[in-house]
Amino acid sequence: MRGYRIGTLAKAGGVGVDTVRQYERVGLIAPPPRTAAGYRRYGEKDVGRLRFIRRGRELVFSLEELATPLEMYASGSARAADVLAITQGKIAKLRMRMPELADLEPALIRLADDCQPASPASECPILAHLDGLSQAFGPELND
Repeated sequence: MRGYRIGTLAKAGGVGVDTVRQYERVGLIAPPPRTAAGYRRYGEKDVGRLRFIRRGRELVFSLEELATPLEMYASGSARAADVLAITQGKIAKLRMRMPELADLEPALIRLADDCQPASPASECPILAHLDGLSQAFGPELND
């Protein structure tokens, strides 16, 4: 049986092996046939799907958001208008988040500035914030 083993597929798709397994678990990549020895064997279409997903992730699409365009791509019968509608929806979501993201930058800079690299990680204000222990950086970093 010819095809890619999981490590070769991951490298060809520009992702890690664990990422390939995750995409299988969530149904973005179909479980491939296995050899008699139990190795997965992927095909060229799987490489294309991985690249498609990776590029979608670079455009900040979530895995859930990529499921429909991936189906459209694979079906060959979808209309460009359908793909455009999904993309326009993503643009609207991004525009709504832009002010929030702009507010995060100075807050993250303050946390980074207060982090002393020589200190133990347990004293890091970044970790304290992530753990919910810090209330010192204003509402933009607190729920």
